[in-house]
Amino acid sequence: SGHEPPANIRGKRLLMRVVAGSLKGRTLHSPRGRDTRPTQDRVREALFSVLGHVQGALVLDLFAGSGALAIEALSRGASSATLVDSSPQAIAAIRRNLDALEVGAEVRHQTAEAFLTRARREHRQYDLVFVDPPYSRASGLRDRLSAALPAVLAPHARVIVESDSRSPLALELALGFERRYGDTLIRIYDG
Repeated sequence: SGHEPPANIRGKRLLMRVVAGSLKGRTLHSPRGRDTRPTQDRVREALFSVLGHVQGALVLDLFAGSGALAIEALSRGASSATLVDSSPQAIAAIRRNLDALEVGAEVRHQTAEAFLTRARREHRQYDLVFVDPPYSRASGLRDRLSAALPAVLAPHARVIVESDSRSPLALELALGFERRYGDTLIRIYDG
């Protein structure tokens, strides 16, 4: 998930691990190329400790990258996940991770906006929505995501946004939690 790795790791494949749950310790692969910045294991661990119980949750991972956030949720008992990304490299990495872990999930190769439009028409709703767009595009997505997300949020849903603390993505939803981890800003919105 996310984009723009630091200069010292651009072009390298990063190895991550599932932090907890039934898949704890299993390796995840990040997409090839310069565009993806996976959520660090320590940030994922901190985020899920804040989220607490995710068992039975229906998960949507927009800008999914490696799929690490949705896979972490599935490992911790979420009942299903839909992973969306517009990058062919990200889709390949997601499928590789799901296949290696023998985990079933819906994978959609399309933009977040196109997926949300279709999900609204199909009356889909999610309990947990991860939003981790490319840092350079994050602030420009505010209005479109703020307008599109409410229609796909189940009652008591939470939207988790990861962005650069210097250029944060601020959605027009009720902010329930905010914390910085280095240059990463995590915000949890109540749907």
